[in-house]
Amino acid sequence: MEPTDRMAMRIAMSMAKGVCGNAGDELLARIGGPEEYFGSTRRELAMRCGSDFAIFDDAYRRELLRKGELEASFVRQNGIDALMRSEADYPERLMPCSDAPFMLYKLGRCGLNFKRSIGIVGTRHATYYGSDFTSRLVADIAKALPGTAIISGLAYGIDICAHKAALDAGLPTVAVMAHGLNTVYPADHRSYAARIVREGGALVTEYASTARLHRSNFLARNRIVAALSDCLVVVESDLRGGSMSTARIASLYNRDVFALPGRINDIYSHGTNKLIANHTAQLITCADDIIDAMGWDAVKEKEQASPTLFPVLAPELQQLLDFIKENPNATVNDMCVALGLTYSAVTDRLFRLEFEDLIISIPGGRYAPVSR
Repeated sequence: MEPTDRMAMRIAMSMAKGVCGNAGDELLARIGGPEEYFGSTRRELAMRCGSDFAIFDDAYRRELLRKGELEASFVRQNGIDALMRSEADYPERLMPCSDAPFMLYKLGRCGLNFKRSIGIVGTRHATYYGSDFTSRLVADIAKALPGTAIISGLAYGIDICAHKAALDAGLPTVAVMAHGLNTVYPADHRSYAARIVREGGALVTEYASTARLHRSNFLARNRIVAALSDCLVVVESDLRGGSMSTARIASLYNRDVFALPGRINDIYSHGTNKLIANHTAQLITCADDIIDAMGWDAVKEKEQASPTLFPVLAPELQQLLDFIKENPNATVNDMCVALGLTYSAVTDRLFRLEFEDLIISIPGGRYAPVSR
């Protein structure tokens, strides 16, 4: 076969049908590596493996190399790391998983062998109850366990709330994608994806930039979210959905699973309540529940003077905060009309209130005060 560079060969081999997890390890053990896979004849490969496989076909391997060279060019041009299973920089938490991807693509400075990591997932239709809990949980984790990585899937609802809370708290956060790194889905979260990369986190995927987006990709990526996490927190879920799948996978990977309980008549608490009832998950009410269950040593928080608990706000911020408390369904446009302010003035004040952890954004372009 025509010679090519090592990265292209590694990427090309990862595209071979059925090459992942234990199967990929077995293939590497028998043939030696990507160089041998592409540098040997079909007969030589068949002799080493004791059987002839379709992926040894010369034309098939040439096509893989062509695709691998294209992807290697994309990877280099965009500063992406291509991490092959069995190599030193591949995530240690993924190695024992029988279905771990042969190759991971990572954009961002954040390494994937964290000291501690917590996966946070939940419904795309997050309520104020779930969003507020997620924000407070991540903020408390940041205080007690600085440097803990927050893992999620960049989806609407709880996922993006977890990423945003991690960014605001200064924690590294990793978004596991269900597609190549040539795009961001949903498109609404491109700015958050950029912040994640810019502020020390990472975007991770097993898919090349040329791979088509399939619905099954989203279920497949759940196993990576579960595997990269030391423990998983499920915040709001119906009885079906990706979060329940991630919880089951995490349990199979021997990860501790936690779930936020809710009222029995709330549809998005049906799943979490079931996880608790069938002992798949432990009940969680605060960060201490995770810290105690995992046996982690929390940083002792210094006592703060009382003025920091009740900060004095500038009058214009207090005015907007009071309006939000009194008008929970108000949109930004409603605020502009009621307060006689321009759109930019209102959004600037909303940003400052969010920065002070006094409000959170909720679905529908609305805001809610943070419970204290």
